[in-house]
Amino acid sequence: MPAVPLSVVIITFNEEANIARCLEAARPVADELLVVDSFSTDRTVEICRALGARVVQHAFEGYVEQKNFATAQAGHDYVLQLDADEVLTEELRASVLAAKTQWQGGGYTLARLTNYCGSWVRHGGWYPDRKLRLYDRRLGRWEGLLLHERYELRAGHPTPLPLAGDALHYSYTSVEQHVAQLNRFTSLAAEELWQKDKRQVSAFHLLLKPSWKFVHGYVIQGGFRDGFAGLSIAVISAWGVFLKFAKLKTRSAA
Repeated sequence: MPAVPLSVVIITFNEEANIARCLEAARPVADELLVVDSFSTDRTVEICRALGARVVQHAFEGYVEQKNFATAQAGHDYVLQLDADEVLTEELRASVLAAKTQWQGGGYTLARLTNYCGSWVRHGGWYPDRKLRLYDRRLGRWEGLLLHERYELRAGHPTPLPLAGDALHYSYTSVEQHVAQLNRFTSLAAEELWQKDKRQVSAFHLLLKPSWKFVHGYVIQGGFRDGFAGLSIAVISAWGVFLKFAKLKTRSAA
């Protein structure tokens, strides 16, 4: 069968440090490169256009809304959605090209291998971190509230198939960056719990859940095997659980 035409879709905001390598790695599999930018103030848009991407400007209203909007703007029904800090490996590009010529079901999942402060993280629950990113947009949509957006196929469609190869995820370049993002994300997570009417906070949430998060990631899931990166991730992740519930508790008390 002929290869299906594929739109590679990326949402951006101030991604000049990442977007070039993302676009260059995706170009071999793309029939269209589409970037939906939420009015970056750096060189993101300039870089995207120089590399042949079509750029659409759209105000950011949330990750789910932005990704659904971006998917709708694509010129083709078959979409590969990437984050600006993700890079397709050669093996993954080959898998995507094969899927284009022998498309099956509603979509495919990608494994993500994360780079944390210069180290590749393969334990602690961070790998393979599979996500449904290659899909037929006619069969589903992005779902979620403020965080943890995910693409979901409508009922009745086959389970997504895994692709061989990794998407290299260049996450945090410093502990400071991780902590800053954690502060923002825990605020969103607390707000999401509030919206779901899950507002009760006890010592279980403030003490036991953070402790379990550390033990589970660092010991049970083998985060200790990743050296300093694994320790940093485990400690900061546990702190994030505490922050989420502490923020929820102070909002409930207000």
